Amino acid sequence: MTVIEKKTMSKDFYKTLGVERGASADDIKKAYRKLAMKYHPDQNKDNKEAETKFKEINEAYDILKDEKKRAAYDRFGAAAFDGSQGPFGGGGTSGAGNPFGGGFNNAGNFSDIFEDMFGSFMDGGMGGRGNGGAMRGNDMQYALDIDLEDAYFGKETTIRVPLNDTCDKCDGSGAEKGSKPETCTTCNGTGRVRAQQGFFTIERTCATCGGVGQMIKNPCKACSGTGRVRREKTLKVNIPKGIDGGRRIRLSGEGEAGVRGGPSGDLYILVGLKPHKFFKREGANLYCRVPIPMTTATLGGEIEVPTVDGKKAEVKVPGGTQTGQQFRLRGKGMPVIGSNTNGDMYIEIFVETPVNLNSKQKDMFKKLDKDLSGKDGKKYSPESSSFVKKMKDLWSDLTE
Repeated sequence: MTVIEKKTMSKDFYKTLGVERGASADDIKKAYRKLAMKYHPDQNKDNKEAETKFKEINEAYDILKDEKKRAAYDRFGAAAFDGSQGPFGGGGTSGAGNPFGGGFNNAGNFSDIFEDMFGSFMDGGMGGRGNGGAMRGNDMQYALDIDLEDAYFGKETTIRVPLNDTCDKCDGSGAEKGSKPETCTTCNGTGRVRAQQGFFTIERTCATCGGVGQMIKNPCKACSGTGRVRREKTLKVNIPKGIDGGRRIRLSGEGEAGVRGGPSGDLYILVGLKPHKFFKREGANLYCRVPIPMTTATLGGEIEVPTVDGKKAEVKVPGGTQTGQQFRLRGKGMPVIGSNTNGDMYIEIFVETPVNLNSKQKDMFKKLDKDLSGKDGKKYSPESSSFVKKMKDLWSDLTE
């Protein structure tokens, strides 16, 4: 199933942690530790605001502490990670086709505060890996930049995504044919163990089974008992007409394979638009800056302009057209997803001043300038005349 997701409201993770955009990893970690200790639920009993703030700073730190995630956030903003507790609850993301793992996990982040105190005791983190056995695979994210024309017409394209896929030899079980995993006796299949450290109860990943909850005595040789192998997956992606940059396309079940036969995650295609040599897009509308000769702007005429569908359109320019004046071509913009309508195209005029004039041409302009001086009482350049008048009035007021 393919799902198109709308843009979401942006989140400023740097502001959440109170650091500058160029802050170092150490500064980010220090800021997080300070805020996490202040807003931790154990320190703020029955305080919903503190609990909400604690979740926000954990979400921000989860992104900014990872170089790849931080790079993706700096490029795409929070759109690269919206749904971190939904579609990315236990999964990784990717940028430009290079996926990286690690989902948002409050407890996992908060363990950073205690790792210096308890050392290797925190080796598995507080987040754990669930109840063992089958686990859902990671969600993945892939950045796909397309041309404006592709967004206009729509297209089917092929992408290649490196990920962990189900091992064909053991069908994802991790065990050789004829054998099967057994329940871990250390954690009784939960994948996690608890230990008391002072007034803290620390929960960490079971070191015996690695958090899976099962042990494999005869592991599959092809995948070394993981049930998954690293390979590049080729997928077809349908780009719908009118899609805008920042939208996401979800390919259900095309993410990383699950562990021990668990369901696969989803693949999210984050669409970006490449810059266009003529057009600038704003929603469904297109803008095109068109230079015209001074003579055409003065006398009027017709000009040809390109359209995004590869055709041409004629625009009538009235005499006296000024730089910055816009003309609208109805329905010549981008398709609107979910409807049969298109946005508009706006032509913005730029009046070009002649250059490289010879002596004769310069004399002609001098004569024209004299003729247009306004001595006959006509205003050939009303804005210039108005500006000069206002300037004289200002000087007059200052000298009084």
